[in-house]
Amino acid sequence: MKRTALFPGSFDPFTKGHEDIVRRGLKLFDEIIIGIGRNVRKERYFPLEQMIQLIEEAFSDEPAVRIISYEDLTASVARSEGARFLLRGLRNTTDFEYENGISQVNRFVYEEVETVFLITSPHLAPISSSIIRDLHRYGQNVDEFLPYKLVQPS
Repeated sequence: MKRTALFPGSFDPFTKGHEDIVRRGLKLFDEIIIGIGRNVRKERYFPLEQMIQLIEEAFSDEPAVRIISYEDLTASVARSEGARFLLRGLRNTTDFEYENGISQVNRFVYEEVETVFLITSPHLAPISSSIIRDLHRYGQNVDEFLPYKLVQPS
């Protein structure tokens, strides 16, 4: 049976920390679907279409990775995509507390799904999408935190 994992998130932006989780996850799974959840109540900083393209370019060397966007419950998307696993990265205990609750709800929605947590590599743990957005918004170069290049705001 093919082991497919859904790696869900807003990925606004997708960071080297996220890339690290996916590349390490490929040692555990046959396929990883990077799922960009769309929240209609929340405006994105980086356009969804741009982020999909940048992530596709970052994984152009990995045929076992594909990218989707969705507007549904994560567990429902996992079920419809045939993913029996949810892949999540943990930077710290705060992430664990948050992710633990979500994993319980996902099991309620889709009983067969298992959440697999990978601890973020230590040198990438300080990176967060919100910090990168703030740095980028104020004209700082954030290339060292991302697996692709961004255009600096004018």
